[in-house]
Amino acid sequence: MRQSNIGWLFLAPATLILFVIGFIPFIYILYVGFFDWNTNAVDPTLRWAGLQNYRSLVFDTTFLNSLTRTLVFAFFVVVSELLLGYVLARALMADRLWGRQFFRTIHTLPIVVAPIAVGATWRLLCVPGFGIVPYYLKLWFGIDYNIATNSYHAFATAIVMDLWHWTPFVTLSLMAGLTALPKEPLEQAQIDGGNKLQIFWYVIVPMLKPVLLTTVFIRLMDALRSVDEIWMLTKGGPAEATRFIGLHIWINVFPKTDYGYGAAMSLLTLYVTIVLSWLLFVAMTGRKGGAQ
Repeated sequence: MRQSNIGWLFLAPATLILFVIGFIPFIYILYVGFFDWNTNAVDPTLRWAGLQNYRSLVFDTTFLNSLTRTLVFAFFVVVSELLLGYVLARALMADRLWGRQFFRTIHTLPIVVAPIAVGATWRLLCVPGFGIVPYYLKLWFGIDYNIATNSYHAFATAIVMDLWHWTPFVTLSLMAGLTALPKEPLEQAQIDGGNKLQIFWYVIVPMLKPVLLTTVFIRLMDALRSVDEIWMLTKGGPAEATRFIGLHIWINVFPKTDYGYGAAMSLLTLYVTIVLSWLLFVAMTGRKGGAQ
């Protein structure tokens, strides 16, 4: 009993911090979401709105388009990073790879770069008339690449930028998982005549599920709240082609100071994130909730 109390004592500071920076702001946002509060309006005080903010979201085409665009973006980056991360993890674990430690170090460098610096760097790389990306795309393929005027170019660049920044994180996670796998099931599968594809799908993937779940959840939540990089790269343009939900909420809360509506959007986005995470959990584990 005494040891249990000591354990709770050690957990108390972290629990208190999480309560202060997590639970209290959530309750405050939940409260603000029921009010019409715009400090730039004629009446800057809080006025009770009930569910009006949430009703407005249902018919807000800008919000719905932004949410749909964000889901598409998240799907592409999460799936691509998983595939690239696995291939790179396997390559960096190969014993015959010359300079393996060097390439591992170089590969992880993008993770330590701040998102706002990533966006600024890619902006410089992609500016027409100055960046090397438009220059070589025009020289080699004849493509008039311009993220300021072409929606498809801007969206594709946002995906590539996210891949460059966060694929190393997925690679490191999968490397840790692959290194920890027991060798006996793999050897048994080879003895039983399984080919590489069968061993991967029926042996490796099931044993990697805990790592895959954790990695997918982290990357999904990060992709759904992309703001810094996108703002520095395109500022949400052109024609709102890269105005993802995180950036859309930021624009409504800060430049427009529409706090009530922004709080409602934040809560709905949180709900969508929780639902997506639950669906992924059920799809990857075959379990619902706490069922074993």
